[in-house]
Amino acid sequence: MGGDSPDTRLRTLLVGLDGACWPVVEGVPDGDLPHLRGLVDRGAAGPLAAQLPPWTASAWPSIYTGVNPGRHGVFDFLTFDGYDWDVVNRSSVREHAIWELADRHGLTSVVVNVPVTGPPRPFDGALVPGYVSPDPPTCHPPDLLEWLQDRVGPYRVYPDADDDRESRIEEYRELVRQRGEAFRALAGRFEPEFGFLQFQSTDTVFHELPADDAAVHAVYRAVDEQLGEVLAACQPETVVVVSDHGIGPYDGYGFRINEFLREHGYLEATRGGEGMPSWSSIAQGRLLADAERTRTERALSGATALVASAGLTSQRIERLLEPLGLAEFVAERVPTEAIRAGTEQVDFPASRAYVRSRLELGVRLNLAGREPDGKVPADEYERVRSELRELLSGVETPDGEPVFDAVLPREAVFDGPHADRGPDLVTVPAGYDHLPTAALLGERFGPPPEPYEHKPDGVVVAAGKAINCDDPIEGAQALDVAPTVLSTLGVPASERMEGTALRVVEPAARERYPPFEAEEQTGRDRAVEQHLAEMGYLE
Repeated sequence: MGGDSPDTRLRTLLVGLDGACWPVVEGVPDGDLPHLRGLVDRGAAGPLAAQLPPWTASAWPSIYTGVNPGRHGVFDFLTFDGYDWDVVNRSSVREHAIWELADRHGLTSVVVNVPVTGPPRPFDGALVPGYVSPDPPTCHPPDLLEWLQDRVGPYRVYPDADDDRESRIEEYRELVRQRGEAFRALAGRFEPEFGFLQFQSTDTVFHELPADDAAVHAVYRAVDEQLGEVLAACQPETVVVVSDHGIGPYDGYGFRINEFLREHGYLEATRGGEGMPSWSSIAQGRLLADAERTRTERALSGATALVASAGLTSQRIERLLEPLGLAEFVAERVPTEAIRAGTEQVDFPASRAYVRSRLELGVRLNLAGREPDGKVPADEYERVRSELRELLSGVETPDGEPVFDAVLPREAVFDGPHADRGPDLVTVPAGYDHLPTAALLGERFGPPPEPYEHKPDGVVVAAGKAINCDDPIEGAQALDVAPTVLSTLGVPASERMEGTALRVVEPAARERYPPFEAEEQTGRDRAVEQHLAEMGYLE
């Protein structure tokens, strides 16, 4: 099926390729990416340094707002209220998006599949949310999804395929098709000056089919086909292609920071279902409400807790089952409540410091006056933080190599009104080859929990009317994307934006926009949590 063709040309098209980096792009056979390589040949290209931490949920908001997590407020797939947590959404992002600023200057936009954009805020145009949105997504305008599916067929946010490799690859290609056709249909209806189209499957394929070059190439071919269709239908005057981070193999170790903190007396553990989500609590999405628990399940939970009290926790059971290939089998069949009762988890109120989620890339202090049951007095904060920083800076792998390139105080990485939502210490993995983890598994080191994970260097390509191709792209950062895109539209960047327009464009003026007014919306979606767990984002 195809969408309507727009009657007017886009002024600027921004294309997002999640996880794309030059080693991956250059590894795709020459004839498979004619449209992307055509943009590179007639435009300017270079690496794009990701914002710390280099993960989807915090990186795309940095790209579309032009500010660091300390200013937009999202550090992870999870947001925290004391020791409780929820999955982030657009209301977690406390800054204007570039399409909202374009709206203030009378421009219409179409935004498709960009992560952390649902539920959408009103603006002139259309938005179909991407990653971390429920499936089906809540779109803008409210009747948009039904209209869209009448024209392009079914639309899904997340893959819907079994474990068969060929089925997965075909599903990735299908999702890519849906993105492209949705964008073209919406461009035909709304005739936008600005368009933002994101493809997530370029990242998903690495998490679900690691080291499968043929699968990666199939996804990139599908993306390039849709890119060509969009370029032909919409004829954008200027095209900017960016990624939120890179991706690649992790050949080092998984470093379990919470085990390290427990060894040094900073962290206490508990069992019985409190604390962060884990392998046991999320596996296969079997999160059972109390009303659904059978008498047998409750009895099994009690028995598991009793066994755990003797030292045989769910993590130890998993370590025994994993080499035999039975961990997933057990997770599918043993009630979640039963396993969760025997899982060691961080006891946040009783600890002085902990990792809340590995994707934050940092350690949080349980600070009195900030956390509900803070254990570190305010007048000891700097001492305890300095002590921890020195300890973590000196950690070495079993091979005698540093685990971290740097352990930085929060203010060296983040600043802004929401900086205290993030970790107090930021841990930068050495060469992004060792993967920090929050899991409590009884030992300090193990294999990386994911064989492929995010790297700090993405890509940027710019071509077209507003681009001066004589200037190379050097030193580009994720925060530069928003002011660069606005400059191609002739829209002033916000004075709050920290990035600067790349040299390949004529920079627009800065403007003081009204303060952002957040509209908090929470409420857990179990299907989203399950997908994040299956991708390895929740441990």
